[in-house]
Amino acid sequence: MNEILLVASLFVIYGCVLLAYRLFGKSGLYCFTAIATITANIEVLIMVKAFGMEQTLGNILFASTFLVTDIISEIEGKKAAKKAVNIGIFTSVFFIIVSQSWLLYHPAASDWAQPAIREIFSNTPRLMLVSVLVYAICQRFDVWAYHKWWALTKKRFHGDSRRALWLRNNGSTMISQLLNTILYTFGAFWGMYELPTLISIALSSYEIFIVTSIADTPFVYLARRMHEKGLVEKSLLYFFRSAR
Repeated sequence: MNEILLVASLFVIYGCVLLAYRLFGKSGLYCFTAIATITANIEVLIMVKAFGMEQTLGNILFASTFLVTDIISEIEGKKAAKKAVNIGIFTSVFFIIVSQSWLLYHPAASDWAQPAIREIFSNTPRLMLVSVLVYAICQRFDVWAYHKWWALTKKRFHGDSRRALWLRNNGSTMISQLLNTILYTFGAFWGMYELPTLISIALSSYEIFIVTSIADTPFVYLARRMHEKGLVEKSLLYFFRSAR
């Protein structure tokens, strides 16, 4: 059951990235980044077992932020992609501050939520802090690597900037995800598990990120095609009328 849910969530979340871009353009992708970074910081606390591996539920949401920056890099440029990363850093830090402030309040006698909130968030500031630091490092690296790959492919194909989108997309994302896996696994869990266990967690996590990286390539192509066809920032009503 977990396997079906994860595969379904991959396509739903990536589909929502495209929908946000189609309806709201670049602003929609910025909003998606804010939502994804906050919810991923919650989902990262949930461990599930699927495909024979234990993994955090936040992997797919976190991977979707790389899809967002790759779409923005491809269509809007490096400066706009960096802005998306900065939005993600801001929202992550904001969520950490707010969620930790919840624990400072003395609940009313009628409150029933505080014990559960305290149980979840009192033992996780390290995971959240590592998460936001790794996000900042890896996303900035991803934007830099994407445009380095782009320069190489543009030179290889004699100035044709459209060619080899799949290479710059996967080349930047897979390297960034490898960096992310190493930094997060050892930063979040060092001292909690033995070295062989940490290596096992890192390997299984990277296997998942390879799949999510390959899966996001068609969505980058679709986003670029929508942009070229002038279908971005069109309301759903526009598409219903066009279909008639």
